[in-house]
Amino acid sequence: MTRREIREEIFKIIFQIEFHDSEELPEQLEMFLADETGLDEDQEYVEQKCKDLMDKVPQIDELINENVSGWKTSRMSKVDLSIIRLAVYEMKYEELPRGIAINEAVEIAKKYSGEQSASFVNGALAKIS
Repeated sequence: MTRREIREEIFKIIFQIEFHDSEELPEQLEMFLADETGLDEDQEYVEQKCKDLMDKVPQIDELINENVSGWKTSRMSKVDLSIIRLAVYEMKYEELPRGIAINEAVEIAKKYSGEQSASFVNGALAKIS
């Protein structure tokens, strides 16, 4: 799988987890990964990254709430929030260059979210970075 495809799978997992308690993360990961046949050698990486990202959600959300004026994480769509969380995680904890993280997030927003989401995600991440 390409990095973009892996990133999309991680986005799907963290989006799905938004609808469950954080205690259910291991079970949700297991169910998602059991259904996903294309991951193969990337499965362990995806699983570890999801767990690490979800452990850091409080810090990530704090950073988002401090920097995105007029919006709080509680008011954002779950799709946009998941995309932004993933990009912030990649910039802050994986030290992915901000331009790449923002571009990848915008591309995911174009594919999975509403018409205005790509602009919103771009603006939010620009303020955070």
